[in-house]
Parts: sequence; C-alpha cells; structure tokens
Amino acid sequence: MKRILTAVALSLLATPALADYPERPITLIVPWSAGGGTDAVGRMIAEGLSQELGQPVNVVNRTGAGGIVGHQAMIDAEPDGYTIGLATAEITTYAAIGSSSIAATDLTPIALVNFDASAFNVNAKSEWETAADALAAIGENPGTYTASGFPVGAAYHLAFAGFLQANGIDPLAITVVPSQGAAPGFQELAAGGVDIVPSSLPEAQAMRDAGIVRTLAVLTPERLDAYPDVPTAEEATGVPAVGGTWRGIVGPAGLSDDIVATLQAAVQTTYDSDAFQTFMANRGFGVRYLPADEFGTFMTDATETNAQVISALGLQQ
Repeated sequence: MKRILTAVALSLLATPALADYPERPITLIVPWSAGGGTDAVGRMIAEGLSQELGQPVNVVNRTGAGGIVGHQAMIDAEPDGYTIGLATAEITTYAAIGSSSIAATDLTPIALVNFDASAFNVNAKSEWETAADALAAIGENPGTYTASGFPVGAAYHLAFAGFLQANGIDPLAITVVPSQGAAPGFQELAAGGVDIVPSSLPEAQAMRDAGIVRTLAVLTPERLDAYPDVPTAEEATGVPAVGGTWRGIVGPAGLSDDIVATLQAAVQTTYDSDAFQTFMANRGFGVRYLPADEFGTFMTDATETNAQVISALGLQQ
C-alpha cells in the first residue's frame, strides 16, 4: 500500500495542477495584420488577460489567405491553454466557400467579445422611407438596384444577402459594386452611384450626422442603446434577421473545461472593465459578450446561415 501511495504522489508531482494554470506566458494569435481593428481588439484583450491571469499574454499576428493562416494556427496549437486566438467571422465561411476545410467546430469557444451588426443604409434622398419599402422595390425589380461598401463574400455582404433571403428575396436581385470597405461605398452612395451600403452603424455615423445617409434597419434582435432611433430588422419588416461581423476568444479543440473556465472568467472581467468598454466605444466597435457554450452555438448558427447564403450567391470555389 505504501508503494502504491508513493507512486500516486509521484504521479501528481509529475503533472502540474490545473489550479496553477497559467504558469508561463500565453500566446494570443490574431489572424489579421498589426494595426488593424482586429489587432487592436486583440491587444486590448491581451492586456486585460495579462492582468487577470498574472502572466504575459503576447499577441502574435499570423496573417495570410484571408485569415486562414491564423485560424489554422489556432487549430493546430497544443490544447494546453498556452496558445489561444482571437477568431473572426470568417471562420464560419471558409468551408462553404471552399477556400479551406477548417471550421468553427475545429476550435474550443471561450467567449465572444465583439459584434458589429450590419445596418441597412440608403441615401437620405432615397424614395425608400422604410426597409419594407426598399424590400418591396427590390423584389419587384431584380437587378435594378446596387449595393457597395464591401468585398464580395465579406461579412456585411453575407449579412445583407441573408436579410434579403429571410424576406423571400433572391440575394442576387441586388447588383454588387465591390469596394474595400465602407468609406468608398459611402462616397458612392452620397454621389448617387449606388443605392445601398450595408455597414456597421459607427461607420455610417458621420454620414448620418451630416444628413446624407438614412439608416432603415439594423440586423440585431434588439435596438442598439447607442442608436435608439434605428429599428431592428424585425421591427422594420416583420421578419427577424441578425447579421454582421464579430470577434471572440477561442482555443484549439480539446481544451479542458477547467482551462476554458479560467480563461472565460478572465475574458469576462476584461470585457466588463471600464478600460475595455471605453476603448471599444472610442473605436466604434460594438460590444457583445457570450460565454463559451453560447458562443459555440452562435458560431454553429452563423456557419449554417452563411452556408445557405454563400450557396444562394454562387460563391463556392
């Protein structure tokens, strides 16, 4: 018996107790370039996690192939809690598009920290007073109206196409004029070159304040506190629709429940901090927190919705 107890004691000594996690620095992979929005959010989260966990959390930018390189690095990491990542909405599109076989199911969800809902913006001089007016016109005149402010297949493109689909309209009824972001799209909208720009509300704020742009709906379940005048998609059309882009903390598949719980608690404290909330507000990022299980469901639902929209748009490679 003494020999057995000694063997057990030695075994316990050989395996670091989870209660000691983390015992060394953690790497946070960001799948987009340094200096961009995702990088900025990642570094703010890393700073908060460092304070909460008592270990440095170092951001490493792994870029390339539209975010595939970085997400693949998160998936390939050892499931020991010392390499985590800031996943973005693109992880729910790669498999359906055919650009990569990786998917959200290859990751362990920890917490959602950001959601930038897509808004339906038109020129303030548009004849469309409501989203219902716009949908009726689009449905009756397929191919007549144009949208811009995004690259083809980007999050806001898929969100708006999903909104059309939810309302029984072929997403190909709108002609896309691709652009690298909302700013050039809004320039075209102001000039009368396009009819619609889907974007986050902060991106539309300057144009809204100047009276150049009118927002007909935002694709969220509830009105946003910062934009109480903008109706939700369901309020505007009678049909619920949620869409936009997001960022959340993940680990590789196989991460233990104890490590997930430790990381989730640290992320939530960071998320709730005045420093993080102020940073996100100043940068115009939307804030939304979901714990691990709800974040996992969120990604599963987004993957299914995006697959349907990608198929309808014919974007498979």
